[in-house]
Amino acid sequence: MSFLRLSFCSAFTLSSLGLAFHRAHLVSALLCLESMMLSMYIALSTWPIESQTPSSSLTPILMLTFSACEAGTGLAMLVASTRTHGSDHLQNLNLLQC
Repeated sequence: MSFLRLSFCSAFTLSSLGLAFHRAHLVSALLCLESMMLSMYIALSTWPIESQTPSSSLTPILMLTFSACEAGTGLAMLVASTRTHGSDHLQNLNLLQC
């Protein structure tokens, strides 16, 4: 395994561990999701260069599009939860009270 692939795998793993263990605020969860998407985008973008294939695939562009949609939806949820509950703490969000 090359150093570049190892660094992208470790970045993805660390951001997923951050998402699993640091769930105090919605902002930190969104940042962990964005770092996961960023590491996947960069890995998909550098994969044809690393394997030396002259292909221009649409997969990185689609990944970037879905990442932008996910970020917009997450920020909308952050604003909505902050307006209704007063903070972005995930402990305050209870589906039984809504």
